[in-house]
Amino acid sequence: MRTYEDIAIAIPEVYLPRPGVDLTRWAVIAVDQFTSQPEYWRQVEEFVGDAPSTLHLILPEIYLDKPGEAERIQRIQATMHRYLEEGLLQPHQGMIYVERTFGYRTRKGLLLCLDLEHYDYTKSAQSLIRATEGTILERLPPRMKIRAGAPLELPHILVLIDDPDRTVIEPLAQAKSRFEKLYDFDLMLGSGHLTGYAVDDSFEPQIVAALRALKDQRAFMRKYNLKEEKPVLLFAMGDGNHSLATAKAIWEKLKPEVGLDHPARYALVEIENVHDEALVFEPIHRVLFGVRKNIYAALQNYFGSNFNFVVLRSAEEVVERVEKARGPRHTIGVISDGGWVHYGLIEISNPKSNLPVGTLQAFLDEFMKEGGADTIDYVHGREVVIELGSKPGNVGFYVPGMDKSDLFKTVILDGALPRKTFSMGEAREKRFYLEARKIV
Repeated sequence: MRTYEDIAIAIPEVYLPRPGVDLTRWAVIAVDQFTSQPEYWRQVEEFVGDAPSTLHLILPEIYLDKPGEAERIQRIQATMHRYLEEGLLQPHQGMIYVERTFGYRTRKGLLLCLDLEHYDYTKSAQSLIRATEGTILERLPPRMKIRAGAPLELPHILVLIDDPDRTVIEPLAQAKSRFEKLYDFDLMLGSGHLTGYAVDDSFEPQIVAALRALKDQRAFMRKYNLKEEKPVLLFAMGDGNHSLATAKAIWEKLKPEVGLDHPARYALVEIENVHDEALVFEPIHRVLFGVRKNIYAALQNYFGSNFNFVVLRSAEEVVERVEKARGPRHTIGVISDGGWVHYGLIEISNPKSNLPVGTLQAFLDEFMKEGGADTIDYVHGREVVIELGSKPGNVGFYVPGMDKSDLFKTVILDGALPRKTFSMGEAREKRFYLEARKIV
């Protein structure tokens, strides 16, 4: 595996399904999607059946901490070995240029490996690769059980670069007619289309040079108008933060036994340009299930005189008022079953967080710690938060999105954002598992 440690990348050997495998059944959406919608995963299971599929190589988070989890993990690792022994997965050497079409938008990406020695997921990280949102350490152990001892990794990780001049990925789009097409198919259940091309080795020096230019210290300081020198941020997490953090945690445990020259030092990811017109940052909304305490009273108590609440007439009005809100106050929508209110607007003056989602999350952390509700989930899309929030015993919170152009500078200056701040597209636009890589 060719490595470029100064820019924290490596050129992977990727394992792809052999010809004849039904790729629409093979490719499955990221495990952390539809965690409050079991009917989606039932549809996936019915559609896939016994066909070769990444469904048999992953553990959807809807099944985490449920009876049979250990047996599922054993089956996953056994299936990985079986697929390799049967030759169902075949190696391909080199980077892959990826196009994901959803509706009228086509998002461009590049599949390569990142060096976990240059990744730090703590809030104060100064590493070349950083988390953009808070990492929930309690979420790592169950993921580590799956990865530890597994012969393969399958990525749903999307990592961003800030490349306004479009020097790294976009030239590949212009040259794709010269590349071998590796896959080209429709994704299941209305999730669009996926195409992958083998990047010709002759393009490798160009890609490396472009990444090195983005890493240049003087250019970095000019780009973000920094008055004092700060360590360069080259790669910022987009989706799959906890998956990459899991890979890092496993690597740190393994490193003393195997040394630095080991495949587990690297993680297979897709990098995308934050300036890609097809890349949309969507807010991640919150839903409380089994609410036990009076949220209105809890909000008043937590925020005091800075708290104001406005009753609204419809979910549409909630969405409109939140998305039009401007000014120093933080505005968050509420959708409930009517026990407290059907529709409303939370307004917080003098907020301590830079973003409304951070203001809300600080309250929800305290509310959940005090047993205010059974569970909390993080959901994508206005329809989902409205539907789930309206069910008996639930409360949904509709939060505004953030401007993607602010991401890198915010992380450079302030560190990681509050967890679950943004999503790269809605649920059905998330990355699907397709490619694999050996990590043993």
